[in-house]
Amino acid sequence: MTRIIEVPDQITVGALAEKLELPVASLVTELMKNGMMITVNEKIDIDTANIIISELGLEIELKSEAPEETVVAKRVMSDAADAETRPPVVAVMGHVDHGKTSLLDKIRETDTAAKEAGGITQHISAYQISHGDRLITFLDTPGHEAFSALREHGALLTDVAIIVIAADDGIKPQTLEAIRFARKAGTKMIVCVNKIDKEGADINKIKQQLAEAEVMPEEWGGDTVIVPVSAKTGEGIKELLDMILLVSDIEELKSSHSVPGRGLIIESHMETGRGAVAVALVQEGTLRQGDFIVIGSTYAKVRMLETTAGKAIKEALPSTPVQISGSKSLPEFGDEFYVVASEKLAREAANLGGQKHSAAQTGMTSSELLRIISKRTSIIEFNIIVKADVQGSLTSVIDSLKPLDTEEVATRVVGSGVGTITENDIITAQTAGAVIYGFNVDSGAAIKQLASRHNVTVKNFKVIYELLDDVKNELTKRLPEEIVDTDTGRLVIRGVFRTTNSEVICGGEVTKGKLTIPSLAHHMRDGKELETVEILTLKSGPQEVKEIPMGEMCGMSYKPTEKPDILEGDHFEFFTREVKDRSL
Repeated sequence: MTRIIEVPDQITVGALAEKLELPVASLVTELMKNGMMITVNEKIDIDTANIIISELGLEIELKSEAPEETVVAKRVMSDAADAETRPPVVAVMGHVDHGKTSLLDKIRETDTAAKEAGGITQHISAYQISHGDRLITFLDTPGHEAFSALREHGALLTDVAIIVIAADDGIKPQTLEAIRFARKAGTKMIVCVNKIDKEGADINKIKQQLAEAEVMPEEWGGDTVIVPVSAKTGEGIKELLDMILLVSDIEELKSSHSVPGRGLIIESHMETGRGAVAVALVQEGTLRQGDFIVIGSTYAKVRMLETTAGKAIKEALPSTPVQISGSKSLPEFGDEFYVVASEKLAREAANLGGQKHSAAQTGMTSSELLRIISKRTSIIEFNIIVKADVQGSLTSVIDSLKPLDTEEVATRVVGSGVGTITENDIITAQTAGAVIYGFNVDSGAAIKQLASRHNVTVKNFKVIYELLDDVKNELTKRLPEEIVDTDTGRLVIRGVFRTTNSEVICGGEVTKGKLTIPSLAHHMRDGKELETVEILTLKSGPQEVKEIPMGEMCGMSYKPTEKPDILEGDHFEFFTREVKDRSL
């Protein structure tokens, strides 16, 4: 009879082992067998735990227990009565190499694009500029297809989405994706047609493409404003900024300054001497240095508050991008933050947030675990550890690896994190037989020597598509070779001259195609295959030859796989077998 045990929705491996009355080592071993490289103090969700119990053959079912009342901080929403106009938050989105960062460089009169690895933006960056006497907050989002998660995140943060399209190139896949994200987020769109100074620029063609994508230009009766610009010459920049402010005025963007601050984490990373540093956007209220804030499943006392340019500030108003240090652990990419009255409230709310991370500690859902269990006997896995400089990039790299998986080969991320490659990463990689991939991080001389001693491969990349290409190549190497059989001819047996256990000599007529050496052949009788054999020789008269054409008589010898069994009238279907490498 199945025994029912009540447990929390999230439970540590150690606590689960105690509930099941099992040795912790046995439970950890079973989890690892199923692709979950976790320790005794890490949490799994109830669905995953039930799957593991089933795998262990235990007649036990876990059931969620009623949650205890927990004191949590409640967010105070803006009071419309005291709301004030705030700067618009603008995401610049579009296809890779269409000039998004160059456009922002022209607005800021900086040179960020020249510093980007591979010529593409690989993080969300945020900053404010002044236009006249007003502020505008800009977000620069990556254009490469691998950064889909970052682009969607950018669209959800913003009031206005600038869709950048190169006048000489037109709409591309990431352009359509950016439009889709903006629509999903309910964000107003302005289309910025860049590179109008280049030969081949065709704005009318782009308007037609936009109409086909159901984005109707204003001059064609739609509601989408199109602004032609040149990031190179500066033409149209003022008009673009004026249009952003006009659209934001129509939207009447307002927020209260008097309520406790809240907003979203744009990026997070580890910094030597400062610990966890988060780039955040204040969406409502005022965030001050010294405030206690809850950030997803962690919390912080704001030790330092800075602009994204590194200037120390005492407080940040709505629509202001800031850098926050003082977090107890690294905030997650996309986490919401909000100010609470005390450290006690912050800690309790963060603990509750941690419990709600469904399978976050293991990085695996119950459905993914079921897929692994069902395929683990046949699929070939490539174990990897991923380290990245910031949380957003880590998310994008891991998400971009999933489409590379097939029914035969797949990547398995046995470890991941933000920050430099550590000794612990090397030990984990050695144990799991994994390759370490570093993205925009340093491994240092000491770590390289340690990796060499433990025969661990460490690969560092600064451009995401180069990292993905390398993983794809590794998966390709692991694909089973393809065996290709090509039919060449048929021989009908007219006489049998000699049979031994090691060789059969016979003769017949070629009735189809041609016979060649070397070859294999299916020995057929009455439509049934008796065996597959290796052809040793072909003879035309007394002469050994390499091939016999259709219509000719010939002699043949082959090596039987079983006790010789051959009769006149049998036929042999000749074929060649080729082993080919495959690619994804």
